Amino acid sequence: MNDSTTRPLRLGTRRSALAMAQSGLVAEAVRELTGRPVELVEITTYGDTSREHLAQIGGTGVFVSALRDALLAGDIDFAVHSLKDLPTAQPETLTLAAIPVREDPRDALIARDGLTFEELTAGPERTARIGTGSPRRMAQLNAWARALGRRIETVPIRGNIDTRIGFVEKGELDAVVLAAAGLTRLGRLDEATQLLSPDVVLPAPGQGALAIECLAVHPVHGTALAARLADLDDPDTRAAVTAERSLLAALEAGCSAPVGALADLSPNRGGSKADEQAVTELHLRGVVGTTDGSTLVHLSTTGHVPASPDDVSTPLNLGRELAAEMLAKGAAGLMGERAL
Repeated sequence: MNDSTTRPLRLGTRRSALAMAQSGLVAEAVRELTGRPVELVEITTYGDTSREHLAQIGGTGVFVSALRDALLAGDIDFAVHSLKDLPTAQPETLTLAAIPVREDPRDALIARDGLTFEELTAGPERTARIGTGSPRRMAQLNAWARALGRRIETVPIRGNIDTRIGFVEKGELDAVVLAAAGLTRLGRLDEATQLLSPDVVLPAPGQGALAIECLAVHPVHGTALAARLADLDDPDTRAAVTAERSLLAALEAGCSAPVGALADLSPNRGGSKADEQAVTELHLRGVVGTTDGSTLVHLSTTGHVPASPDDVSTPLNLGRELAAEMLAKGAAGLMGERAL
């Protein structure tokens, strides 16, 4: 048997506990799919080593570039990314071979004394201090507090999950906000005191989804590896995140732009019970706002679910249409400089 089909497949991953857990899940799925061993290759990215806030270093791509360089250099065969970390422009030499079934896309609050956001902000004694490095979260959390007639202080933080939760455990912050998907993959979702409804806090585009990326044409495997990995793709997840990322791209939002988006696939509510099981609608919500929460542009639209997994134009157009509506409502002025 050819050595190229028996040697371990090399999966590139960031070194963080979360990245390793995510990559481990994918590695096991690829082992079962291909019957070949998979070894993890740990790669340090610029985003892992820089201590600056993501909005300052340019959050888009800082966790991705080193992995892509390793793919292009032939040091790894495929890579696993958190989809929300990927730039919206896809290099022609690389392909997103698979986007597996999405984990819970919501944000999670981890607060002192097991409090919810409403309880945390109700106390008259002082303003609650909530840690997050995300301008998107800052905008929506501040807007939520305003809607409740209260105020919070959002504190920029960085670090892994242990570091962030540690700010609460040590009493330095009243709460932090993290992605529920990351907590779930690390087996720590029970530490969340509240899962934040998308009705009040929309997640980042692609949040909760993983992306499996490889060379479009591998020097040894040709297109065979990409085609094999494609068996791990979930068409519904791909359609949803394509719409969300299309919205982000059409807004031409910079890395510091507070943009949230979530696409839901809804079943048909009319006709027979059998028809109700068929998913026919793609509902897309988007938000852009100032980080102090004083102004939000929050709109939604509904379109058809793609007729086939190969139909990318439908979710792409849905995202572009909603972005155009948001820009018409003043979204551009809330995002700072826009790339032209």
